[in-house]
Amino acid sequence: MSIDFERELRIVIRTGKVDFGSKSAVKNAKLGKGKLIILASNIPEELKNDIFYYSRLSNIPIYVFQGSSWELGSLCGKPFMVAALTIFEPGDSEILKLIEEG
Repeated sequence: MSIDFERELRIVIRTGKVDFGSKSAVKNAKLGKGKLIILASNIPEELKNDIFYYSRLSNIPIYVFQGSSWELGSLCGKPFMVAALTIFEPGDSEILKLIEEG
């Protein structure tokens, strides 16, 4: 069973608890807060490495979205780029099943 990432992302933004931004993703990964971190495919390499490093230490899974940060921002309903977002609560979405599939 494959989940529809775009649909689930919209649901989690509407019904869950999400934090936008790569700086906060690094901070959340360092603090071990969050259930999933989603990265845009074009996130700067240095940020990507930081987020991967800290999330590994705190066991927070990462999902790399295949689109750009503009596309991720658009999916999130934001008029700006979103290079990373942290999901604290999935709300009514099934987005955490991405981890099981990954």
